[in-house]
Amino acid sequence: MNDSQEMGKNQPPSGRWKLIFGICLAVALIAVARFFNVQVIIKNVLESIANLGPWGPAAFILIYIVATVLFIPGSLLTLGSGVLFGVVGGSICVSIGSILGASCAFLIGRYLTRNWVSKQIEGNQKFKSIDIAVAKEGWKIVLLTRLSPIFPFNLLNYAFGVTQVSFKDYFFASWIGMIPGTVMYVYIGSLAGSLAALGSPGRSRTAAEWALYGIGLLATIALTVYVTRIAKKALDEKISP
Repeated sequence: MNDSQEMGKNQPPSGRWKLIFGICLAVALIAVARFFNVQVIIKNVLESIANLGPWGPAAFILIYIVATVLFIPGSLLTLGSGVLFGVVGGSICVSIGSILGASCAFLIGRYLTRNWVSKQIEGNQKFKSIDIAVAKEGWKIVLLTRLSPIFPFNLLNYAFGVTQVSFKDYFFASWIGMIPGTVMYVYIGSLAGSLAALGSPGRSRTAAEWALYGIGLLATIALTVYVTRIAKKALDEKISP
């Protein structure tokens, strides 16, 4: 019996299942990216959700959770929620979907694909610094990274799973930290007026409507930029050598 066979024999069953899950997840991600036009699929999904009536919000949240776990960018979904549910309803749906998706990814990273995630971030000095800072500051670092746009949202969900932060601190700090960006993108999406108009000029509006939307948009962007700058500065100070 050769060495590889011996290693396979000695590998615990739980470890094998974790490896199999990690491989299946990687294959699924590659397949989605290679064979499907994700943006077209998301637009079709949003149009289907629009026809579900009272079940629409629940379906949207479920889709957002799946997209987060599968590393599918959620920007178009977030913009679409503004069209489907308005600023308030869209913000609530995206907030619930994003935190539940982020929590699922965190638990997967911690308990099922820990070794794979560790390899993905082992050469990233920024994530190493975060790991050290999390051990000292916990939820504060999670909150700051959520407010700062320099960290990739989807990978960060898995990356925190291999740090020492508790699930409770991760959950609440992530939820709070994602709210400003969520509201801003949902608001921008609401300006489109229809799903077909996402990424293109919306319907004609009166001067009063444009003034109201413009003031609200500027205020939202200003608040988000201001909070983000504070977060980035504080984060740099905390994770600097």
